[in-house]
Amino acid sequence: MATEAHKDIVVIGGSLGSGPVLKQLVADLPKDLPASIFIATHVPTHGADFLSDVLSSRSALPLTRAVDGQAIERGHIYLAVPDRHLLLIDGTIRLGEGPRENMTRPAVDPLFRSAALSYGPRAIGVVLTGMLNDGASGLHAIKSCGGTAVVQHPLDAQADQMPLAALQATEVDHVAPASRLPNLIAELVGSRAGPALTPPPELELEIRIAAGARLGSAALREIATPSALSCPDCHGVLSEVDGAHPLRFRCQIGHSYTAEVLASRAEEVNEAVRIAMRVMEERVTLVERMAADARQTGRTAVAELYESRAEEYRGYANTLREAAIASLRLGKDPSEQEM
Repeated sequence: MATEAHKDIVVIGGSLGSGPVLKQLVADLPKDLPASIFIATHVPTHGADFLSDVLSSRSALPLTRAVDGQAIERGHIYLAVPDRHLLLIDGTIRLGEGPRENMTRPAVDPLFRSAALSYGPRAIGVVLTGMLNDGASGLHAIKSCGGTAVVQHPLDAQADQMPLAALQATEVDHVAPASRLPNLIAELVGSRAGPALTPPPELELEIRIAAGARLGSAALREIATPSALSCPDCHGVLSEVDGAHPLRFRCQIGHSYTAEVLASRAEEVNEAVRIAMRVMEERVTLVERMAADARQTGRTAVAELYESRAEEYRGYANTLREAAIASLRLGKDPSEQEM
């Protein structure tokens, strides 16, 4: 007779504002919790030791930074390390060197996907406060494989974008404020796991990419359709991942972006163009003034040099202005463009 499976894998992801939530969470979890807990946050390299020290000093459970090849133990909390994706593969912790996802490594999505594929209905995914929407795709994968989806209440979050994105991408099981999460997780752990569901076809490949496997165009075509967009990292063609929730793109190298992150990157570039345009226009004004001053004082050769420079800068400014105008037109909806 087969042994009944129970929920015993908890994966937690957060970003901006997640530090205080994690402090409260690890402090309030029972010391005999029969589960393995994995935490991935967008912590900078220089802050990793500080976060580990702060959390371990408050945790009733043993808490350590994850080590590649480490066997997974119950009653233990593992913290993602800088510049590596935290993955759960064949009962072992793997630290992946694959491309960044949504501009970060470690990212929340790879951890969640690996838990979904390896543990199915035994996995509990928890999305905390944070900017943009890392974690939404991974939580959808957990739910698709029969696992349990938990989200910090957006009104309780310092940054509500990650919780809201998770709620939009997945029919979650529980929404709770930070103060309620420790008890909720303790209640879920040990409860009977539901039936295993067939994983989405792209899940295994995306985990191998996060681990560091080479992607290539042939493999990418199996899970995605080429688009007219280019990758901000390598400038290769981005392909839209088939059936992704939320909408996501990957390039041949393996860089991955949600549509929301791509849009935020585009806005950053647009702002940089507008700043450069203003700087160049100010430079044109300054050089024209210097040319006029040179003519007034009889320095004809110097004046001609400044006038030539002003014409050159004016050309640059016009190019930047055209780019900014084109960007604004692309950002409008069709009805606005016709007005």
